[in-house]
Amino acid sequence: MSDSPQLKLNDELAATTRHGLEVLPAAVTEAFERSVEDLRTSGAARGLMVGDDAPDFTLSNQTGDPVTLSEEFAHGPVILTFYRGEWCPFCNLELRAYQRLLDRIHDAGVRLLAISPQTPDHSLSMQEKNGLGYHVLSDLHNKVAEKYRLTFRLAEDVQQVYRSLGFPLDQFNGDDSWELPVPATYVIDPQGVIRYASVDPDYRTRAEPEEVVNSRKASNGSFSGEI
Repeated sequence: MSDSPQLKLNDELAATTRHGLEVLPAAVTEAFERSVEDLRTSGAARGLMVGDDAPDFTLSNQTGDPVTLSEEFAHGPVILTFYRGEWCPFCNLELRAYQRLLDRIHDAGVRLLAISPQTPDHSLSMQEKNGLGYHVLSDLHNKVAEKYRLTFRLAEDVQQVYRSLGFPLDQFNGDDSWELPVPATYVIDPQGVIRYASVDPDYRTRAEPEEVVNSRKASNGSFSGEI
């Protein structure tokens, strides 16, 4: 069943990748491959690492309410996941995978926050169409993603590919920077220290949510119970 908690996210992502290879023009998939490889070899957007302090922030959620990272620590550790936007099928799959585990995450005393550079209207659309029961935050101009060392700019030829597919990022994000965050997931303990980090320049690969929630890398005994 599609809603089974045992369903593996990366199996879904692999199926989506295969489908893309079947239906998209070769020039499009080749442009995507070049973009991923260029980002990987450039060494840019490597992200913060385990042991680093997580920069604090306040961002608006999908309904315009402010959410502050440090205030979330009052409830326990935080899973913080950066995604590209509602236009990205891989991001939709990832956020739905976390939704399937949300009761177990909350039962373990953990908060879940998702961040993208898109405007609040698009964050609301993302939340509604995927039935998400957690905060979906708008990081306008990638200011928070930059603090987490995750931002990069799409090359001009890749921008044209995105436009041809109906993904005008200037409209989704409300600026013309054509910057995105590398998809990344962190577990941050209540002291604000990163205890788990997954950063990959290949947007088609994400941390498996089961692995994240069972990481047991948060301090003070958090994650000690079976999630």
